[in-house]
Amino acid sequence: MPLYAIQEKSIRQLRASRFSLEKELQRLCEVNLPLLFGVRFIASEFSTGGRQPGRIDTLGLDQDGSPTIIEYKRSQRDNVINQGLFYLDWLVDHKGDFVIAAQRQLGEHVNDQINWDHPRLILVAEEFTDYDKYAVNRIGSNIELWTYRLYEGQYLFLETLYATRSQKRELVTEETVDTPLPEIVEEQQKQAVYELEHHLRRRPEHTRDLFFSLREGILGLGSADAEIVETVNKLYISYRHGKNFVEVEVQATGLKLHLDIPHSEISDPRGIARDVSSVGHWGTGDVEVKFHNASDLEYVLGLVEQAYVYTI
Repeated sequence: MPLYAIQEKSIRQLRASRFSLEKELQRLCEVNLPLLFGVRFIASEFSTGGRQPGRIDTLGLDQDGSPTIIEYKRSQRDNVINQGLFYLDWLVDHKGDFVIAAQRQLGEHVNDQINWDHPRLILVAEEFTDYDKYAVNRIGSNIELWTYRLYEGQYLFLETLYATRSQKRELVTEETVDTPLPEIVEEQQKQAVYELEHHLRRRPEHTRDLFFSLREGILGLGSADAEIVETVNKLYISYRHGKNFVEVEVQATGLKLHLDIPHSEISDPRGIARDVSSVGHWGTGDVEVKFHNASDLEYVLGLVEQAYVYTI
């Protein structure tokens, strides 16, 4: 992708360059995980050990409390998808090891923030093939493909190539597997599965209509090559493109939104956006917006779009 620098009234095309080592890309990302992916750093080159030896490039915890694996590759020959799936499978089977590492890096309190409903696998490379995109689409796990370009050794372009739009965990039952797996069934039945209806159940029609109108507008901010990811959590529904940019709470009389943008950065002529950075609240954003009237949809979406643009 050509990238140009504007110099007064002329433009100059930036020269593409490359990281000399994959490790350079990894270190750069790890130092900037919150800015790039909305993820807190836990460990680098994390050893899986035991009967499943390997090293996870980067281990982290995202804004919604989802354990996150990030793997990097420079060459098309690297089978990063299979490797990433192997590590994702290991992670789900070794939750205790992740919790210990998270507590060591982020403090004992972090255990209450970990949410195992949506573990993330982020794969970063200069490019992926059409076969790669087809494979992750068929797999159906929470896998994200990110491409990058380095220009003149100092400009980094990073974008989502593929991400599962709606992230929810399917409940495994005896009927959904060929061979009975009582251990898996018992473990998953202990865990709550959250879908949109969890938030919309017993809400009046007016509120449901508000939500679906807002949801359509939010998802419409993305594109075929940069989809918005919707994640249904216990207390709110989050939307992200790399990082969260808005969280929605469905209430009895309307919706409460939290935008991931500093209050000082938002343009809000009506003054409906409230700074809640020093107030306890659900959601990861610090700007609160209440949405009760359908006539305000266009204005509220304008505020959401500002948060979207701010985070990309």
